[in-house]
Amino acid sequence: MKPFLDRVAAFCRGKSVWVLHYDCGSCNGCDIEVMASLTPLYDAERFGVLLVGSPRQADVLLVTGTVNHRNRLVLRSLYDQMAPPKAVVAVGACALTGGIFHDSYNVLDGADRVVPVTVYVPGCPPKPERILDGILQAAAVLAAGGDGSGGDHMAGAGGPAAGGGGGRGGRVAAGGDHGAPGGA
Repeated sequence: MKPFLDRVAAFCRGKSVWVLHYDCGSCNGCDIEVMASLTPLYDAERFGVLLVGSPRQADVLLVTGTVNHRNRLVLRSLYDQMAPPKAVVAVGACALTGGIFHDSYNVLDGADRVVPVTVYVPGCPPKPERILDGILQAAAVLAAGGDGSGGDHMAGAGGPAAGGGGGRGGRVAAGGDHGAPGGA
């Protein structure tokens, strides 16, 4: 059984998620959707999601765009600067598999080649609801006491055929419309 303070810290970690967004270089479609998910329309702050500019204060690293040989060191450096426990959310087809650029000489096949990805959010670009769902799944992993290096969650429904993403290994598909506009 965990000590009381550890349980309180884990509970708070799941209710107040600070996110660092890093764009590895993309068409900005995913970045626009990430910013849309943080607007008052979707109200991510009601879940405690806050965008921060420093990796030392972040709980979740949100990765968009194609990871290539040039930016892989920066991505790894940002991940290493984050304090544990930490989680990584790969957003969009490019961050999952390299997207339409996967055959390029400079593109790695997804963010999980550089950092351990906790949650995969497929799509090109994914909807803001899916991005928010992915962040909340990462928060649930952190609240459960995980270190975020499991890589077994996929936000939203579908896979490569439905969302344009993919990735590696088996994943648990989880639906999720967390009270987004127009939802029930």
